[in-house]
Amino acid sequence: MRLPYSRQTVGAAEAAAVSAAVQDALLTGGPTLARFEAALADAVGATHAIAVSSGTAALHVAYLAAGVGFADEVLTSPLTFVATANAAVYCGAAPRFADVDAHGNLDPSAVAADVARHGTPRVIAPVHYAGHPAAVDAIADAAPDAVLVEDACHALGAGWRDPSGVWRRVGDGARAAMTVFSFHPVKTITTGEGGAVVTNDALLARRCRRLRDHGLVREPAELEAPDGPWSYEQHELGFNYRLTDVQAALGLVQLGRLEHFLAARRQVAEQYDRALGALAEVRPIGPAPGTRSGWHLYPVRVSAARRRHVFEALRADGIGVQVHYAPVHLQPYYRRRFATSAGDCPAAESLAREVLSLPCFPGMDGADVATVVTALARALEERPRPTARAEERTDAVHAG
Repeated sequence: MRLPYSRQTVGAAEAAAVSAAVQDALLTGGPTLARFEAALADAVGATHAIAVSSGTAALHVAYLAAGVGFADEVLTSPLTFVATANAAVYCGAAPRFADVDAHGNLDPSAVAADVARHGTPRVIAPVHYAGHPAAVDAIADAAPDAVLVEDACHALGAGWRDPSGVWRRVGDGARAAMTVFSFHPVKTITTGEGGAVVTNDALLARRCRRLRDHGLVREPAELEAPDGPWSYEQHELGFNYRLTDVQAALGLVQLGRLEHFLAARRQVAEQYDRALGALAEVRPIGPAPGTRSGWHLYPVRVSAARRRHVFEALRADGIGVQVHYAPVHLQPYYRRRFATSAGDCPAAESLAREVLSLPCFPGMDGADVATVVTALARALEERPRPTARAEERTDAVHAG
């Protein structure tokens, strides 16, 4: 693909930092990791950051730290990668899904209706779809007794204006107990693979750190039966979810470029906004008023009857469009295990039948945007005759 839907932006500074980290005495659990965590916490306005091996690992330890276990429930959006729900199942919990709004985010009114019908879940996990901040204030108000864990894997650097008019950063803990980020190569910054939990709660931070390292305790004051300076104890079942110092070195350089990356993504989105105004059949899915998106994705809606043709035409032109996402509640695993079904979340299902993610990453320029829009216009002008076979194929793509 000459234009993938996303691509990491790394250069000489990242290579030098990684090379230096490889030569350090500690390749994992060392000072570079601590510096990366401190820089991340500062970047989002949180007190603590706990770096882990992936965004999925971050979700898992955050849910566990929030007390999610067997017989508990986690309410989230169906319009997300499967990891948001899978991490709840890892804890022995059952996922619940509430519908989305026009911006692809968890709808506060759907959350309120779900809570009224099924009771308060242990955790609500709003997903900041495409980097567009969800209505976290309204969601938190809809279920004040639930623990709020934001899935901000798309939204590093995003923000919103709270009801008092103050601009907040996603991750600053204004309403959420914890916020989760991902550092996969297509995300705003990358550590190769990686993720983090940020929080303002020292007890939650301590538990997340313990869970990422096998549930082990080494601090003398926390040991139940120390027998020497070498002592450690396993106080709960944890996991090997550590991030290496080599990855943290890459992440530190990337964090230093965060504002540049955000500005570049915003510029690409603004260029799309202007260019797509001439295509009546294309409806961008933008952020809500009073928010600043991280623009992880630039999603648009096209007719469900024509989505497959447009997808294949753009792919044939070397443009790596994607579909984000097939709704989680329609995945075979969730239908079989949790009896979810079509019609449970009609707004998310409708959006998923029409959505395409156009290429959006910092390395793009105006010519790249023009290439995508020209190819999109050409695909729409072709107007293939719908057939039963084509409609079946479209359904198959959606279901997969």
